Amino acid sequence: MEKTIKIDPKVAHYGTGRRKEAIARVWILPGTGRIIVRSSSGKEWDGKEYFERDILLVKINRPFVVTETLGKFDVYATVKGGGKPAQAEAVMYGIAKALESYNPALRALLKPAGLMTRDARVKERKKYNQMGARAKYRWSKR
Repeated sequence: MEKTIKIDPKVAHYGTGRRKEAIARVWILPGTGRIIVRSSSGKEWDGKEYFERDILLVKINRPFVVTETLGKFDVYATVKGGGKPAQAEAVMYGIAKALESYNPALRALLKPAGLMTRDARVKERKKYNQMGARAKYRWSKR
């Protein structure tokens, strides 16, 4: 499937974001604040259509709000894995890293806001002879 947006390496800045099982590859380009998301199916979506919930869009735009660059960049992101909330956080983290690539001085604003720290919490694996990661089968004496 052909991209609707042309990424020029001279003006685009890249950042990778991860959260749980979700991975987002994010490019920011000078523009008007448009967000385009390419899902693992290959279809490209408008950010509002793909993430549906307003709280997820607020989360995605947080790096722009913190650095006061809202509406100055277009975002092109490819996402795979995880659910929509995890993908939104991965995109947010990818945008923060791309903004740092654009201007390293912005790190001073992004770091205190907690946007440069990857949330490393992932699902704990299920153990053998147990119902789940922590839950155990009931023990009966007789």
